[in-house]
Amino acid sequence: MEPELRETVDYIAVRRLQDAYADVVNRKAWGELHELFRPDAVITLDLHRGDPLSFSGPGEIGDFIARSIERFERFQFVVLGTSVELQCDGPDRAKARLYMCELRQSAEEGRASIAYGIYHDHYARVDGRWWFAHRQYHSLARTASDLAVFPFPDVTGFS
Repeated sequence: MEPELRETVDYIAVRRLQDAYADVVNRKAWGELHELFRPDAVITLDLHRGDPLSFSGPGEIGDFIARSIERFERFQFVVLGTSVELQCDGPDRAKARLYMCELRQSAEEGRASIAYGIYHDHYARVDGRWWFAHRQYHSLARTASDLAVFPFPDVTGFS
């Protein structure tokens, strides 16, 4: 395949993976995370509420997200934008920054809130298919009773 065509095909495949993640979260279809994450994928979350949390594999992260959002009557994960860099550390590796927000409605609090964040993702192509290999999430801002804004993270390996 010509390099320009390969780049386009790989970019679309990574974007489909990102969109599939949003779809799984919005439908709360946690079992489908096994189709998106490598079994040994490490997911680190810096929520600016104590030390960062770390999870291994799709089962652990799915369980955590399910528990975290069960209090919301309405929850929607929205991809705001993404920057994908292909062929990082080899032809079967890629990385991306994915900006997102969560639109949330809480029955307990009786109001809506929004969380903004960024994922620093590493992807691996295995047997012709792209997977999440590693994710680092950082909260950027949250609306609750006040707007909380956090510093933009400096993540090694991302320009």
